[in-house]
Amino acid sequence: MASKKRRPPSGRANHRPISHQAGAGPQTGPSGRSPAVRIVAGVVALMMVGSLAFVVVGGGSDQPAAPAPTVPTTTDPCPAADKSDAPRLTFPHRPTWCLANGVEYTAVFDTTEGEVRVALDRDTTPETVNNFVVLARYGYYDGTLLFRFDPSIDIIQGGAPHTNSWSDPGPGYTIPDEGGEFNRLVSGGMTGPFTYQAGDLVMARSAGPDSSGAQFFFGSGPRVSLLDGQGSYLRFGRADEAGRAVLAGMMDLYEVDETSPYGGGPSREVFLRSVTIEEG
Repeated sequence: MASKKRRPPSGRANHRPISHQAGAGPQTGPSGRSPAVRIVAGVVALMMVGSLAFVVVGGGSDQPAAPAPTVPTTTDPCPAADKSDAPRLTFPHRPTWCLANGVEYTAVFDTTEGEVRVALDRDTTPETVNNFVVLARYGYYDGTLLFRFDPSIDIIQGGAPHTNSWSDPGPGYTIPDEGGEFNRLVSGGMTGPFTYQAGDLVMARSAGPDSSGAQFFFGSGPRVSLLDGQGSYLRFGRADEAGRAVLAGMMDLYEVDETSPYGGGPSREVFLRSVTIEEG
């Protein structure tokens, strides 16, 4: 069972199904925008997720972007692999290095809709994988809500244990960008080297550099490739075939909800019971 202290009121009403068919005509109403408008809105909202979360960490709403990632000044012990050091949700700085040499890591997401196994890509994004492994072993993600479903860009987002929303303050730090070349735009946004497909595990971020922390999203379908033009979200793992089917099934639960800040959500709440890290 998910921890009740992490469970927000759903506040859902007036559920209506939304068509995922490519040939479906445009819908009307606040949450029934045309596909093109919904895609733009979805991409903008994805940037807002990190921006809102990390403005809180940064300490002021007048800050346009997250601060540079904190640098560990002391060597902290690594969390126990069996989660006996959990739970821990806030930290003074990003984790020290805890990955073992030559070891591959798999994240096992136990959700209320099924299991999703993700091979973590430590070769391309070692700092990101280290961060996720440490947080998972501290129980950071356990008992949390997968709070945002967006079929316009096929993403399912989670990783917000304090509020179960995109305004979560995060773990107290940010991590550096990695995996290729990043460029800052005049608008303040970023472009990066990544492309995305169904089954990818990706970090959410704000518009500025080095601004990921703990929130993540899954690509649940082909529309996640619409984020390729930005490419700045750190892709650090990929689900196996069975996990990709679970993610697709989750998105099939989506219903339009005009009372939701996200424009809609699943017909039943989807919880992440736990994330377990396997080695080997």
